[in-house]
Amino acid sequence: MVVRIVVTPQDVAASRFAISPLIETMHAQWLLDGRGPGGVHRRWVDRWRATYRELERRHPALAAVAVVSGNRGDANVDFVAPPPTGVRVPFEAELSAMRRTPIAQAHAEIAAVLARRPPAPAAHRELLLGPDVVRLIADAYEALWTEIVSRTWPHFHAILERDVVQRAGRLAAYGWAAALDDLSDQVRWHDDGHLEIAIGAEEERHRLGGQGLLFLPSAFIGNLGAYLAEAWPYALIYPARGTAVGPPAPGSGLARLIGRTRARVLEELAVPATTTQLAALFGLSVGSAGGHLAALRAAGLISGTRTGRSVLYARTPLGDALCAGSIL
Repeated sequence: MVVRIVVTPQDVAASRFAISPLIETMHAQWLLDGRGPGGVHRRWVDRWRATYRELERRHPALAAVAVVSGNRGDANVDFVAPPPTGVRVPFEAELSAMRRTPIAQAHAEIAAVLARRPPAPAAHRELLLGPDVVRLIADAYEALWTEIVSRTWPHFHAILERDVVQRAGRLAAYGWAAALDDLSDQVRWHDDGHLEIAIGAEEERHRLGGQGLLFLPSAFIGNLGAYLAEAWPYALIYPARGTAVGPPAPGSGLARLIGRTRARVLEELAVPATTTQLAALFGLSVGSAGGHLAALRAAGLISGTRTGRSVLYARTPLGDALCAGSIL
């Protein structure tokens, strides 16, 4: 399906970015239960897979909700992932919104998805169409968040937040073409004022009606996703920049030259970040991260730009050349 979204100046002004810990918990489940490839998160998945299997045993709703959710290219239930409203919305607030879902709405969404998918196991169907389905799914996601996702959330949130800071800044300063650059090969901005999203073979056309588009970066998905249902604002979920940036090899010239940690910081600054974000990414104290940044800045390898109360660090051309190995 090729989706063409007509964008007006009002839509540009109304578009926004958000981060959803609840949606990321759902995306993490797709990896943990094997519905998606581990990819760059293979070590993370291996670390938590046994814990997840135990949670699945204690909370049958985790297996049941997989029947009506997941990145399968067809309908999904909406109530398990309420639209996020900002970049620092607590998981508990989103979960509370899910728990307030009227049971009639939940059953209607579930029945619509079940009708479009292969027959579900009887136990799953009984749970999904039972009177406690909202509570059971909410309890299951709460356990998944508490016992797995929250343990490494500062790391993942730092990735998502710096993607938002950079891309939202591009949108405000340079427009949609700059903001969507490198978002996905499936997305193309046309100067005549419409956004083209290639997610299939058929064609659809939508107007945002001045409500703008909601952009949601994800640390756990590798492909673009789109929400075009009435229950949601129009939204794009896309892989966050920096998710796949890995450490330099232990014996690399860069690590030998400036030390492994500073080499890792310099590699990571392929995407700009603040001291706090880098500290969360590497599990360092803010003071330790600041010391590494000061050393790299003194060497002319990075520069800092103040944005509000924070300083956003990025590699200089010299830093880029050093990471590329052209001057080693």
